[in-house]
Amino acid sequence: MQAVILAGGFGTRLAPLTYTRAKSMLPLLNRPMMDYIIASLPKGTEIIVAANYKNEQIQEYLDSNGITGIVNNEEKPLGTAGAVKNAEKYIDGNFLVLNSDIISSLNMRKFIQYHGSKRAMVTISLWPVENVEEYGVVDMKKDGRITKFVEKPPRHEAPSNLINAGAYCLDYEVLDYIEEGKFVSMEMEIFPRILEEGKPFFGYTFNGYWIDVGRPSSYIEATEILLMKKGMENLVGKSDVRGRLSRSVVGDGCVIDEKSILKSCIIYNNCRIGRGVRMENCIVADNCTIEDGAVIKNTVIGEGETIEAGRKIENARIWSKPLPPGYPEKQIGNPVRR
Repeated sequence: MQAVILAGGFGTRLAPLTYTRAKSMLPLLNRPMMDYIIASLPKGTEIIVAANYKNEQIQEYLDSNGITGIVNNEEKPLGTAGAVKNAEKYIDGNFLVLNSDIISSLNMRKFIQYHGSKRAMVTISLWPVENVEEYGVVDMKKDGRITKFVEKPPRHEAPSNLINAGAYCLDYEVLDYIEEGKFVSMEMEIFPRILEEGKPFFGYTFNGYWIDVGRPSSYIEATEILLMKKGMENLVGKSDVRGRLSRSVVGDGCVIDEKSILKSCIIYNNCRIGRGVRMENCIVADNCTIEDGAVIKNTVIGEGETIEAGRKIENARIWSKPLPPGYPEKQIGNPVRR
């Protein structure tokens, strides 16, 4: 069994964090986000990472952790289906497709077994939501077979409350539906064709937690959920914390001075936070300095930035340097359609 992990794209919605790191390498409880995906796979799964940005960081992560995997380069973004087609030479049977920025409690082994028991061509993971009006939901029979997707239905007309949760188990034959070398969406182009042809297309519903870590707010939400699952209020690496933390994570080599209060914050490595600082719902990349008395809320601070003493910041993205070469000014392609 192979698993194609989709780690392409620039992660523009998480900039400036992604100016200096691949999105899949952003830390979640001081571990790279991709680490959670790989840890969920059955032993012996062959890993293929589809990526096109800062691939060297991903390869270094695999090598330094003794993980056997292939980083399959895309010269340009190819979409969720195009990236899979680009990895065809490594695939020899049924395979998984997983989004590197979705953190969930999906049991991969049971998911694979369900796919096999249904003799499906496609099985997608499904997650229940309350606000069906904001998503595309599935119309599904009692045996789990999906007949169609209904885009943003009124609540009283919705055939279900289940949305695409971004993990797929696919038959090798699905590759024949994808044109090579082009930007192709699995969700918007390939799946509708397979459904139209009446091929066995099933849904697997799971419970627990599911988070699309695509924005700063969901990144912080994922952190808080994982802390709660581990029964922890905070997580602190090898750092000197003299201030007070609440639902926060701090990496290694940091100093947080006395009388500072951090609520729902993610602090990367080697940061210095001065005395009497107040921070809430903030993400701070490596090697930053927050000087005494600063008050910061709902803000993302890029690597190597300094926030002056007493400064007040709210709802901001802090990056004082030029945009990295090749980084787009706006999002390329589309996030996975739900």
